[in-house]
Amino acid sequence: MKKIIIGIFTLTLWLGCTSKVKNTAEMVKKYPAFDIQNMDTTIKPGDDFFTYVNGAWLKNNPIPADKNSRSSFDELIEKNRHDIREIIVEAAATKDIQAGSNTEKIGTFYNSGMDSVSIEQQGISRLKMFFDKIESIRNIADVQSVGAFFQTYQISPYFFLFSKQDSKNSSSVIAQCYQAGIGLPERDYYFNNDESTKKIREKYLIHLTKMFELLKDEHSIAEKNAETVMKMETQLAKASFTNVENQDPQKTYNKVTIEELNKLAPDINWHSYFTQVGYPGLSEVNIWQPSFMKELSNMMKTVPVGDWKNFLRWQLINSAAAYLGKDFVDQNFDFYNRTLSGQEKMEPRWKLVLDVTSSSLGESIGQLYVKKYFPPIAKQKMTNLVMNLKKSLKQRIENLTWMGPQTKQEALAKLEKMGVKVGYPDKWRDYSGLSISSESYVLNVFNSQAFEFRYSMDKVGKPVDPTEWGMTPQTVNAYYNPNRNEIVFPAGILQPPFFNLDADDAVNYGSIGIVIGHEMTHGFDNMGRQFDKDGNLRDWWTKEDSKAFEAHAAMLIDQYNHYNVLDSAFVNGKLTLGENIADLGGATVAYNAYKFSLDGKEAPKPIDGFTNFQRFFLSYAQIWRASMRDEELRKRVKTDEHSPSKVRVNGVVYNMPEFYSAFTNIKSGDKLFRTAEQRPVIW
Repeated sequence: MKKIIIGIFTLTLWLGCTSKVKNTAEMVKKYPAFDIQNMDTTIKPGDDFFTYVNGAWLKNNPIPADKNSRSSFDELIEKNRHDIREIIVEAAATKDIQAGSNTEKIGTFYNSGMDSVSIEQQGISRLKMFFDKIESIRNIADVQSVGAFFQTYQISPYFFLFSKQDSKNSSSVIAQCYQAGIGLPERDYYFNNDESTKKIREKYLIHLTKMFELLKDEHSIAEKNAETVMKMETQLAKASFTNVENQDPQKTYNKVTIEELNKLAPDINWHSYFTQVGYPGLSEVNIWQPSFMKELSNMMKTVPVGDWKNFLRWQLINSAAAYLGKDFVDQNFDFYNRTLSGQEKMEPRWKLVLDVTSSSLGESIGQLYVKKYFPPIAKQKMTNLVMNLKKSLKQRIENLTWMGPQTKQEALAKLEKMGVKVGYPDKWRDYSGLSISSESYVLNVFNSQAFEFRYSMDKVGKPVDPTEWGMTPQTVNAYYNPNRNEIVFPAGILQPPFFNLDADDAVNYGSIGIVIGHEMTHGFDNMGRQFDKDGNLRDWWTKEDSKAFEAHAAMLIDQYNHYNVLDSAFVNGKLTLGENIADLGGATVAYNAYKFSLDGKEAPKPIDGFTNFQRFFLSYAQIWRASMRDEELRKRVKTDEHSPSKVRVNGVVYNMPEFYSAFTNIKSGDKLFRTAEQRPVIW
């Protein structure tokens, strides 16, 4: 689950979801509400609740060779892939189809990616226009001009350019610039000196060299070019914000006029740049990382033109490699999947092409997906759950002992106004302006990216569309958007184990109920709490209440900093704070909502020997079952704002007094037992 910051989609057509839904009953029969066969009851629930619930599953479900992890998310994503494949294959096989229709575009896009013979024959010839642009560079003005041209295809060699609501005026959409230009997962990979990171840097240099060799550079030249790119990326990384800094909405809000931007980064011709990307009328822009933009400007006068040309060659081929012939695909996989994530084998081609097709034509596929797979009853039941969770969080806020009445009033107003979207949008996007051809897979990808760039930037200066979604309906995820103050749950996640129409209420509240509570709590985590009910970045807290919040959050930071997940790889309590607050708050609010749902009735009888309140926690642990390759785990700890799954479970339950009430055999002396004084209470 996540907070949406960058990239929201818009929609333009109406669909009523009234068709027959396939597979729902079958899937529920195959998927029990909670399967005790997955448990390892030799583990004491007080010693490691995650393994107690999931131990047998972990032993019996090794990570496939073509995956870097295996989890409940991965399993549902795989199911969705097969569901989406039916839609895409049907579109790809349709004869006498209307030219330019969504169905035709879906089939043509997918078929172009599956035509590996043509892709091999074409080599990199379809990228000639882009390489010619690089070759024509003669001076720094050309370096910037080619960068602007690349930007229109969402190839972002210098920085990402996109639109987003103005964080201090949420009714307005403005242009945004965000640091880019590095090929490693994040800035600290360039500076950390632990052995695993140093080895990754060494292998990255080898990867860069091999990619330049695939561009027909001689080995010695390729090595030199790789070193040049590494040096330039290191400069950019040094000026980049850290992951923790990028979570700070105050630090990343730096709205400037174009005149002010010229002073901040004077060696970039901004008027020319914005004109060449197609938006000469931009009058203001938010610079997320001013230090990065200053350094980029400085490099424009200190880095030789020839170095920039090779930097752009790398940026281009790195953006295109996954959509080219086998040599490029294999080398790209070798570093980004095998080296960084430990994945042993590439996934079947159909899955890779399907994912790209589903991303590029997201809502056109989503429209077909919900028609075929998402039952209207699920939307209604989910909406009811959300309302119950809202009531629960309202009560929690009203009864907080550490928050004063003035701040409570603002918090309750924000909760009351929080929007909810479930399943799929009421209006669908129009893809008529997207050109898809059977001639070239890589150009179909680039054309799709160009379409998305224009779609995003065309929103600048226009009223905010309240109907737009930031995820496609088929996505297995959910999000909270602070600028819109809304929570969104795509149809893709509303399936077992997260949401099971036939499961007992305790299981559903312990799974999708906690997901709902999690997203709601994001509105009140360390970042979300800085936005008001209208989505504006405004401090609505009293000083005393801010200090109280920070004191409770500090306990959570310290707790998570002590989780050693692999050798000396510790969770970053500051990086993961927002998600950890949302996990703890979501579980607490969902538990409270489940108690409300009982409405004084007698508790349901135990199932499989577990009480209803125990099943609530068993369900929570079940949705986070996961195993991960060591390489991927190391990467996630450095880059992911979410804690690893085992920590997400154990870090939450042992902080909840309700957990100890449900599992009364957990006592002081058990390995993960936490005293009342050690348990932070936030929401």
